[in-house]
Amino acid sequence: MGYKNLYEAVLDLERNGHLVRVKEEIDPYLEMAAVHRRVHDQKGPALFFENVSGATFPAVSNLFGTAERAHFLFRASLAPLKSVMRLKASPLSIFRPRVFWNALTFGVHALPRRACFMPTFKEVSLKDLPVTTSWPKDGGPFVTLPMVYTEDIEKPGVMHSNLGMYRVQTSGNEYVDGKTMGMHYQLHRGIGIHHTKANAQKKPLKVTLMVGGTPALMLSAVMPLPENIPELLFASLLGKRSVAYRRKKGFFYSSQVDFLVHGEVRQNDTLPEGPFGDHLGYYSLTHPFPVLHVEKILARRKNAIWPFTVVGRPPQEDSQFGALIHELTGDLVSSEIPGVKAVHAVDAAGVHPLLLALGSERYMPYLEAQPREILTQANAILGFNQMSLAKYLFITADDGGGVPSIYDVKAFLCHLLERVDWTRDLHFQT
Repeated sequence: MGYKNLYEAVLDLERNGHLVRVKEEIDPYLEMAAVHRRVHDQKGPALFFENVSGATFPAVSNLFGTAERAHFLFRASLAPLKSVMRLKASPLSIFRPRVFWNALTFGVHALPRRACFMPTFKEVSLKDLPVTTSWPKDGGPFVTLPMVYTEDIEKPGVMHSNLGMYRVQTSGNEYVDGKTMGMHYQLHRGIGIHHTKANAQKKPLKVTLMVGGTPALMLSAVMPLPENIPELLFASLLGKRSVAYRRKKGFFYSSQVDFLVHGEVRQNDTLPEGPFGDHLGYYSLTHPFPVLHVEKILARRKNAIWPFTVVGRPPQEDSQFGALIHELTGDLVSSEIPGVKAVHAVDAAGVHPLLLALGSERYMPYLEAQPREILTQANAILGFNQMSLAKYLFITADDGGGVPSIYDVKAFLCHLLERVDWTRDLHFQT
């Protein structure tokens, strides 16, 4: 079975030499983030901050800071889950005994389950929480590992829910501490679909902001899953433990979560959010974003821990999220987009902006070689799930094994640039 909560994961990391405790008092304004960055740059351990200035609760960071530690956290589930994911790419593999057994045993954990009793939480205030400010020009403190839960207002319930990781500004600008927060999400995200439906009915969108939870919940919140697959289902599989939950008045409760912020987003209600030190090494500027009107802030009564990360120029801790996502879903690309053999979201470019892809030319050949099918494949890639966020796509056809690996970025670009015809091969979509 997997971890029951973040506290179990922290103890497991500590017992196995992956975590150190910081007992000295530390400031959540810039200092914690600076320590995190230095340790992460040295491929150091996870950090458990026991004494955060002004806060009631401890904090933890760098949980996923190295590939070794990320794999350690999911050591019981990655291999069998990859087998199950391959079923979608190659359904006939179900007849292989090992794949069949992995799928069968994983099915036990597949569905979130309704808990018999309401988890025990206590109401706290914003000042109790060790919310961090990472960079000097940030507009305020931000929740950097949030799990934002919403439901389809037309089909309420966890099986029509969305769990996404969208940064949340808790103070600064025009926000009232403990009363309003900034929700940074674009309408093409899963939560945007729920928000649009709520607006159509002129009703507020119920939001549960979760902070702290099992590593499986955190990774599931960033997984690029199809709209019809709830992230809670994936978290149950990845964590080898069904997500136990209760719902009350449209809000979500789970003993696997450390902190809950319940509130609502109202129609046409925005406030300035940002600046924020972002993935590409610069500040995303202040822009209007939806406002979370907070009803209550809750903390688990026992062993609640506040997790955070630092966003900045890659590589950062979230680079490991990208690596795990590719490890789990890389085999699906060729089955979802015919003719495409592989896609690489380049971490050094901030993941989303730059894609490298290997396609194929399977159409009837003409006398002169011309890019044909890969134009179709390029458009399919740029319309597929979170890859639609890409700013640049470099794609070439596999010409019989002579193309370098798309993960060898320098060699792949050299191969492509030696063959490109800019009068023919450059396409703009505005």
